[in-house]
Amino acid sequence: MAKLTINQLDLKGRKVLIRCDFNVPLNENQEITDDRRIKASLPTIKKVLQDGGAPVLCSHLGRPNGQVKDEMRLAPVAKRLEELLGQKVIMAPDCIGSRVDSLKAGLQPGDILLLENLRFHKEETDNDADFAKQLASGTDLYINDAFGTAHRAHASTEGVTHHFDKCAGGYLIEKEIRFLGGAVENPQRPMTAILGGAKISGKIDVIKNLFDKVDTLIVGGGMAYTFYKAKGYEIGTSLLEEDKIELAAEIMKEAEAKKVNFLLPIDVIVAEKFDNDSPARIVPVDQMPAGFMGLDIGPASIEKFSAEIEKSKTIVWNGPVGVFEMPNFAKGTRAAAEAIAKATKAGAVSVVGGGDSAAAISQFGMDEQFSHISTGGGASLEFLEGKTLPGIAALTDV
Repeated sequence: MAKLTINQLDLKGRKVLIRCDFNVPLNENQEITDDRRIKASLPTIKKVLQDGGAPVLCSHLGRPNGQVKDEMRLAPVAKRLEELLGQKVIMAPDCIGSRVDSLKAGLQPGDILLLENLRFHKEETDNDADFAKQLASGTDLYINDAFGTAHRAHASTEGVTHHFDKCAGGYLIEKEIRFLGGAVENPQRPMTAILGGAKISGKIDVIKNLFDKVDTLIVGGGMAYTFYKAKGYEIGTSLLEEDKIELAAEIMKEAEAKKVNFLLPIDVIVAEKFDNDSPARIVPVDQMPAGFMGLDIGPASIEKFSAEIEKSKTIVWNGPVGVFEMPNFAKGTRAAAEAIAKATKAGAVSVVGGGDSAAAISQFGMDEQFSHISTGGGASLEFLEGKTLPGIAALTDV
């Protein structure tokens, strides 16, 4: 990574503003139901503490849209951090203002301050210059360790960098770039990408960028049905992007021209209703009955995809291939996860691009079986599209 990283900073006696991603799910009792993002930030926080610095942590949680919402306060995060780090975390009443400035001024090496939800101020997402200046005030160095928001030019990811001499990437950002960058720019061959999820529209640029890099591209999930429509097949009441049919045809032609092994499911599991208990049947893709919708890939597709995945040396996966949230339609996504895990065990590098894929893996209890699971859904997608991420571009060049 051609950017300054945490290991290149002198942290001793410094107050360090760290942008973390503490956007964790909470239940109705304000209890954290998945603390992976908090745990992912620990190496960077611990490094600042061990080197004699004082971390000032900032993050958003949820979408309060510039309003103070008690159910989106970061107090549960402070509590969990205290448990994980075994020391007190000072919880600020806000993320800017005189009381926050006083807390920053009183910090001693080894203290930890957590600022309140950044998005209680709409100036955060507006990348307001004055807000960024107030956020940076009273701290000496800046570290961005929130890959999940690195694709946004917000005050805490881009604006603040104009107020520091040194802005570095934390260990999590470094790891994300190493795995995602390595997979896309310098993959071991053969390389396979699996793209799923509901819509082509969110993945067009990913598909086009990967065409020049992959040997095999597997497409599943709801987005596959627009491709079938482009082939002239009956797709019943399956997901369809009417305005993307022509584009789907062009993508298939481009795959052929670039000699990419482009694979769509060959059989699907269909039901009359979007319901786990709706009676289901397996049909070849060119024999889908009208009035039915495709909700998962079938056993022949599982076999074909798994064989391709298992012989790969680099695998990038973004998006489930079926409605994994419903047990009866989760078999395809689970089989894809198992094939990727098997390839990883045999030495392949596997990178899972956040979002629903990460949620599926967690649901299957397979978190430890992949080389890297990205913490950023949207950010990992934009990285795979070949886009520049503002939060990383803003860091100090080496």
